[in-house]
Amino acid sequence: MLKILRYILSVVVILFAAYGLIIQNFKYNHIMMFFLGLMMLVMGLEEFQKERKAYGWLFFVVFLFSLFVSIKGFLLN
Repeated sequence: MLKILRYILSVVVILFAAYGLIIQNFKYNHIMMFFLGLMMLVMGLEEFQKERKAYGWLFFVVFLFSLFVSIKGFLLN
Protein backbone atom coordinates (compact mmCIF):
# COMPACT_ATOMS: atom_id res chain seq x y z
CA MET A 1 0.00 0.00 0.00
CA LEU A 2 2.76 2.44 0.92
CA LYS A 3 4.72 1.56 -2.22
CA ILE A 4 1.74 2.40 -4.44
CA LEU A 5 1.19 5.67 -2.58
CA ARG A 6 4.88 6.53 -2.98
CA TYR A 7 4.69 5.90 -6.73
CA ILE A 8 1.57 8.04 -7.09
CA LEU A 9 3.12 10.90 -5.12
CA SER A 10 6.35 10.71 -7.11
CA VAL A 11 4.42 10.95 -10.40
CA VAL A 12 2.53 14.00 -9.07
CA VAL A 13 5.80 15.66 -8.03
CA ILE A 14 7.41 14.93 -11.39
CA LEU A 15 4.39 16.36 -13.23
CA PHE A 16 4.48 19.60 -11.21
CA ALA A 17 8.25 19.90 -11.72
CA ALA A 18 8.00 19.24 -15.46
CA TYR A 19 5.16 21.77 -15.79
CA GLY A 20 7.23 24.41 -14.03
CA LEU A 21 10.29 23.75 -16.17
CA ILE A 22 8.50 23.56 -19.51
CA ILE A 23 6.13 26.51 -19.04
CA GLN A 24 8.64 28.56 -16.96
CA ASN A 25 5.86 29.24 -14.45
CA PHE A 26 6.96 28.50 -10.90
CA LYS A 27 3.88 29.61 -9.00
CA TYR A 28 2.94 26.01 -8.13
CA ASN A 29 6.25 25.14 -6.48
CA HIS A 30 4.73 25.25 -2.99
CA ILE A 31 2.20 22.59 -4.02
CA MET A 32 5.03 20.48 -5.45
CA MET A 33 6.94 20.86 -2.16
CA PHE A 34 3.85 19.74 -0.24
CA PHE A 35 3.55 16.55 -2.29
CA LEU A 36 7.30 16.02 -2.05
CA GLY A 37 6.99 16.22 1.73
CA LEU A 38 4.17 13.69 1.71
CA MET A 39 6.35 11.41 -0.38
CA MET A 40 9.15 11.76 2.18
CA LEU A 41 6.69 10.90 4.96
CA VAL A 42 5.62 7.73 3.13
CA MET A 43 9.25 6.80 2.53
CA GLY A 44 9.96 7.34 6.23
CA LEU A 45 7.08 5.08 7.19
CA GLU A 46 8.43 2.41 4.85
CA GLU A 47 11.85 2.68 6.48
CA PHE A 48 10.32 2.35 9.95
CA GLN A 49 8.57 -0.82 8.79
CA LYS A 50 11.91 -2.19 7.56
CA GLU A 51 13.39 -1.49 11.03
CA ARG A 52 15.79 1.14 9.64
CA LYS A 53 15.01 3.86 12.15
CA ALA A 54 17.87 6.22 11.25
CA TYR A 55 16.63 6.62 7.68
CA GLY A 56 13.06 6.79 8.92
CA TRP A 57 13.87 9.72 11.19
CA LEU A 58 15.84 11.41 8.42
CA PHE A 59 12.89 11.20 6.04
CA PHE A 60 10.58 12.45 8.77
CA VAL A 61 12.77 15.51 9.38
CA VAL A 62 12.87 16.22 5.64
CA PHE A 63 9.06 15.89 5.61
CA LEU A 64 8.75 18.50 8.37
CA PHE A 65 11.12 20.87 6.58
CA SER A 66 9.33 20.59 3.23
CA LEU A 67 5.97 21.00 4.99
CA PHE A 68 7.28 24.21 6.57
CA VAL A 69 8.51 25.47 3.18
CA SER A 70 5.22 24.67 1.46
CA ILE A 71 3.17 26.38 4.20
CA LYS A 72 5.35 29.49 3.83
CA GLY A 73 4.68 29.31 0.08
CA PHE A 74 0.92 29.06 0.66
CA LEU A 75 0.97 32.07 2.97
CA LEU A 76 3.10 34.25 0.69
CA ASN A 77 1.02 33.64 -2.44
